[in-house]
Formats: sequence, C-alpha cells, structure tokens
Amino acid sequence: MKVYFIGAGPGDVDLITLKGDRCLRSCNYVMFAGSLVNSEFTSDLPDSVKVYDTSKLNLEEQISIYQEAKDSGQDVARLQSGDLSIYGAIAEQMRALDNLEIEYQIIPGVSSMAASAATLKRELTLPDISQTIILTRVSGRTKVPEDEELEKLASHKCTLCIFLSILKMDVITEKLLKHYSPDTPVAVVYKASWPEEKIIHGTLTTIAEKMKKEDITLSALIIVGAVLRPGDFKDSQLYSKEFSHLFRKKSV
Repeated sequence: MKVYFIGAGPGDVDLITLKGDRCLRSCNYVMFAGSLVNSEFTSDLPDSVKVYDTSKLNLEEQISIYQEAKDSGQDVARLQSGDLSIYGAIAEQMRALDNLEIEYQIIPGVSSMAASAATLKRELTLPDISQTIILTRVSGRTKVPEDEELEKLASHKCTLCIFLSILKMDVITEKLLKHYSPDTPVAVVYKASWPEEKIIHGTLTTIAEKMKKEDITLSALIIVGAVLRPGDFKDSQLYSKEFSHLFRKKSV
C-alpha cells in the first residue's frame, strides 16, 4: 500500500503531469481539497473509488482514511493544488504516515506562480532587472518568522510572489513602498488557468484601490516587480553569438 501526494496544478485539468494523472487513476482511494482542486479530476473516476473531500476534514480524520486504506491494502491518491513544495501542508501528513509506517511518494505539480507568469506572458527573471524571485506570504493564522517579514524581504527589490495574502493589500503596499518605487508594477492573478481566471494590473500606489472594487478573497497570487514592466531589457547571454554554450556546441 502506498500514498501518492500529487500536485494537481493550478486548476486546469490539463496541467497535471502525466505521472500524476496515471497515479490518480490507479488508486482506489482519492483525497482532494475540494475548495482548491478542480472537481473534474474526480468526476469520471469509477464508482468503486472512494473519494474524500479533505476541505471538510481535519488532520486526524484524514489520517484515519490513510489507516483504513492501509488496512484494506489499497493505494491512496492525495490530490493537492499547485505544487506540493509551496504551502502544501503535507509535512504533517508525511510525519503521520511515517508513524503509521505507510510508504508515500511525492509527484510535483505546476505552481500557480508558473501558471500566473504564463497567463501574464512575462518572464519573472530578466537580465539587469531581477535574477531572484522571493516566494512569501504575510502573517495570518500562520505567522511569518520575524526575519522573513515582508518589509525586510522587500529590501532586495527583486521579483516578489506573494501567496495567501490577497486580503491584506493595503498592508502589503505600505510595506513595499519603503523600498520599491511607487510606479513599480503589480499584477494580481485570480484563479490562474481556471475558466474564471482574472488579472488585475496596477502599481504599488494604485493596486490596493483597484482591488477594493473586486470580489476576490481567495485563490489569488500577487506578483510585484519591474519584470512586469514592458520595455527595454538586455538580452540574456544564452543565445548570444559572442558566447559559446554547452548545449549549442557542434558535434565533432
């Protein structure tokens, strides 16, 4: 018996990996976060598959399902949104599985960050503008360590991807304006890759007011940085004729 933690991607069912889809369809138990994972993933599963919406279950209730599957010798597919390495809340599940002596495997998925960059048609790293991306959030029920407070991270002036923080846009812009220029571009991507996907563009001085007109409380990523500004930037050295490249060397 084995548990497969599967990154289901940002929403579009076509963005799950081939491996993830294959594992999903091979399991007789399926657990998924119904509030975040597209229901199409489970709509065509055989009637014999036991499907559980984990958005309605606490950790102990989820662990009991793993134990039940172990007792019956059945594999479990645990579908979670985006990629499991980013705010996936699987660490406590893996610890519980270790205690139950249940084997598990992690299958990565497409993060909402990647999906948001794709829908914005932007590269989040550009030569001479930003070569660093910080993935973070502001404090909520889960507190951010003091050394990782947004104001401190903002001092690097790199590309920021801010998760799970859409309701605190006023606080975010206030902190970022201490380091970024007022005209720094901001994009809010709501439900990236879903049919109801929406993009709100602004700057650090306009985005908070724009968001007050939107009925968005969940499933939105905030991206901040000069990489969002269309305009002049230097080409990378990857394809420069002035430099050789390991993968473009001609065979001898």
